Amino acid sequence: MKQEKAYYHLPGLFEFYELYREFLPLYRGHREYFYDWCSIGSIYGAPADCIWGGGRTGFGGNDPKAVLALMQEYGISARLTFSNSLLREEHLSDRKCNALCALFAQSGGVENGVILHSELLLEYLRTHYPQLYLVSSTTKVLTDFRQLRDETAREEFRYVVPDFRLNKAFDRLAGLKEKRKVEFLCNECCWPGCRERKECYENVSRKNLGERCPDHICAAPEGEKGYRFSAAMKNPAFIGIRDIRETYLPMGFSQFKIEGRGLGSAMLLEFILYYLTKPEYQLPLREEMYLDSVLDLF
Repeated sequence: MKQEKAYYHLPGLFEFYELYREFLPLYRGHREYFYDWCSIGSIYGAPADCIWGGGRTGFGGNDPKAVLALMQEYGISARLTFSNSLLREEHLSDRKCNALCALFAQSGGVENGVILHSELLLEYLRTHYPQLYLVSSTTKVLTDFRQLRDETAREEFRYVVPDFRLNKAFDRLAGLKEKRKVEFLCNECCWPGCRERKECYENVSRKNLGERCPDHICAAPEGEKGYRFSAAMKNPAFIGIRDIRETYLPMGFSQFKIEGRGLGSAMLLEFILYYLTKPEYQLPLREEMYLDSVLDLF
């Protein structure tokens, strides 16, 4: 039986538009650089000043039409990250967020989607933009397996991103009916013992709504160091390429999310090199990307 491909959902739709504008021609033109058992399933993100945004504060300032045109050119699904958990009725009329949904809903070709948390927004999008598929956000912090099972049973969602702490619950994952809908967060660096993950996401939601509030201070061991891919690889929930090929794909799971919207384009390139690129072509790809004087990777 032919094994299912792995599909990666990459960060920075708006935030790293310039990087993707350089990378995607290489991805298409040098297929020998990349593994044939995986592909790009989508690219997700949000521009700056989107009150529906969540998870991370968006900072991309590129023209949404240009962003959408790039995704259409390469046949890649675009996902708007609208995972604010604190939306109220009055926020649903926001002109900027509605304009983005209208634009991406009428794209034609590959379907685009929205990553969301709010039930209020879910019902609004289903009514006004039914062309957009919906993804249940990891900001819901689904750490109880029963929550994951119930969420994947909901017909509203095409995909569900559980909390990273369920990544290795293989005994329970094996019996899950809707395996095709589960999208695992691969490269999380957060401490597995963290009890403030939901509060951290809510802090971002408040900021996106324009509320004045102090920054959330991470209390995790070595949290002050910020994100390190090398540290993420030591996380017991980390999903590497060997895990994907030898464990998840044979089990029937094929969707994998790479975090990193707030980490910078140099880090995103490292994720692309690790997850998609054959070892012998990582240096040539890195050189082609770094040596482009137009692209600021730092």
